[in-house]
Amino acid sequence: MGKPLLDKVAVVTGGTRGAGRAIAVELGAAGATVFVGGRTTKENRSPIGRAETIDETAELVTAAGGRGIAIRCDFTVPSDVDAFRDRVESEVDGRLDVLVDDVWGGELDVEFVPFWEADLDRQLGMWRNSMEAHFVALHRLLPLVIRRPGGLVVEVTDGDADSPYSGMLAYDSVKAAIRRLGYALAKELEPHGGTAVAVTPGFLRSEQMLENFGVTEENWRDAVAKEPHYVMSETPHYLGRGVAALAADPDRARFAGQSLSSWSLMRTYGVTDLDGTKPDWGRWNTDVVSTGTAPTSVDASLYR
Repeated sequence: MGKPLLDKVAVVTGGTRGAGRAIAVELGAAGATVFVGGRTTKENRSPIGRAETIDETAELVTAAGGRGIAIRCDFTVPSDVDAFRDRVESEVDGRLDVLVDDVWGGELDVEFVPFWEADLDRQLGMWRNSMEAHFVALHRLLPLVIRRPGGLVVEVTDGDADSPYSGMLAYDSVKAAIRRLGYALAKELEPHGGTAVAVTPGFLRSEQMLENFGVTEENWRDAVAKEPHYVMSETPHYLGRGVAALAADPDRARFAGQSLSSWSLMRTYGVTDLDGTKPDWGRWNTDVVSTGTAPTSVDASLYR
């Protein structure tokens, strides 16, 4: 495939792990210079307490064929984001072709109970760590994106436009709001020759999800006994490859304002997951999940 993003510059916020890390790596594999922002470094962990670091992500970007630059940043703190922006200014003369906004930070606040029974401070914290962080990052970094026509902004969320209720008011509202950001930003960027979209993975095999099911990437299928729909899970790199293909598409403006999924990007660009399969969570959700069909009665290989 070559290096279609050679000489391009990307920023990935929330690039410590999961989809953010994989998107950063796949942009690097396409040749981009990628600034990786997040709170956990080799020296300090975020309140989430996980071991993955932005330093590791930057190293993976470089190993994949790009140039990875890790910058510690709390995206809820404007002064942190100012410093992040200044590094982009100094390192690459302020060039920013692709901004991937993947800040989340709400893992500790998820409570799948009726909203009035949930801890209010935790629910407000979820909004702050996600939506407020997105707003701060966009406010400080969008001026770099619009300096040159053709910039791309990718808002990473959970669920596409047809997603059912997630089962938690605060979580659902955050993810829906981020989808709406992709639509609204498309309107604001259009006069500057830019494109904005929202993207979502399917049933993700992130580091945290693997741990939740007590499996690793090597034996992830063992989790199907506990959660049969996990047979359709995908690695974060599946979405990452789709985003990289979108960033390299000179005609990507046709998707402006849309909510794109890993499976719709697969259908458009033919990307595969790391194992060479093409998980189609959208079709599985329509045919199996929504109809109440027993997953074990369906040949999952027909959906991969």
